[in-house]
Amino acid sequence: MLLPGAGSQALLGIISHLFFIVITWYALQGFQIEKMMKPNRVMQGRLMMILLTIAIGSAVSNFFLDYLFWSQRLSSLF
Repeated sequence: MLLPGAGSQALLGIISHLFFIVITWYALQGFQIEKMMKPNRVMQGRLMMILLTIAIGSAVSNFFLDYLFWSQRLSSLF
């Protein structure tokens, strides 16, 4: 059984995750990760940046989505 508004929540979640992943990618571009890498390990460095971007972006997105949904449910408390 589908909950009412589940489609809009799914769309909001997708958009939020993509938005924060892009923001995280932009923020991580300010670091010079290459200086910490071993020589001739370019592909591993790029893969690490992609995985780090997804991990951080998803965590931040989950935080904001949880905060949004919890704040919407506060009205049922009163």
